[in-house]
Amino acid sequence: MDENTFFLYDDTEHTRTRFVSFVGKSNRFDLAIVRSERFYGKSLVISIQNGRCAIIGQDDLEEEGYIAHVFDLSEEEAQELTEFLYLAV
Repeated sequence: MDENTFFLYDDTEHTRTRFVSFVGKSNRFDLAIVRSERFYGKSLVISIQNGRCAIIGQDDLEEEGYIAHVFDLSEEEAQELTEFLYLAV
């Protein structure tokens, strides 16, 4: 890092992380769900399988096609994940 590096923020925070793995009808899901004050009540959801992640709240689950797009899933897979996330985030 050089002397011209400008940090927008550099914080350390205690978080709560849930690791969960489940098998739906069409896919296995391995997730890390991180709860933090940083995300204003939303959770950072990370797919351990493909590394994709998103900051997700209940409002995001209502958005048509969002989960399928973010996690690169089929509509059926996205529906299974969305149903789980309604309970988890």
